[in-house]
Amino acid sequence: MSLPVDPTTIDPEAYGEMRTVLEMDHDEAVEHVREVFTDAGFGVPVEFSPSELLNEKVDADRAPYYVLGACNPAIADRVLDAAMEMGGLFPCGVVVWEKTPGRQVVYHVSIMKIGHLLGIAPDDEEWQAIVDETGEMVDLAFENL
Repeated sequence: MSLPVDPTTIDPEAYGEMRTVLEMDHDEAVEHVREVFTDAGFGVPVEFSPSELLNEKVDADRAPYYVLGACNPAIADRVLDAAMEMGGLFPCGVVVWEKTPGRQVVYHVSIMKIGHLLGIAPDDEEWQAIVDETGEMVDLAFENL
């Protein structure tokens, strides 16, 4: 299968990639990320551990890996008003994985920017306002991690 575009030519800023490393144990990092994103204006209605599931179901022997599904209901409502298809990308994922014991990677990409790149979201001022608002919230969260 061939990709329609070379992903190495896309600037990570275009899809809102953010990452940082926390010097703490995995469970502490997950709790910290949850608190920081909540303080920045997100709720976390969905969360799960793929590593626990895979270790249990297929004996994968994976290091700790956790997904927090962050959402701001007021913004999510505006997003669906602009493009119902965006619900296919909900919620905004924030991932925490153990790089080495005591070192956790926190990773996020902007579903708002990805939706725009894919042509799912409109190319207008209202959408740009949503991208800007969610971007400011994520920036605040990463600054406080």
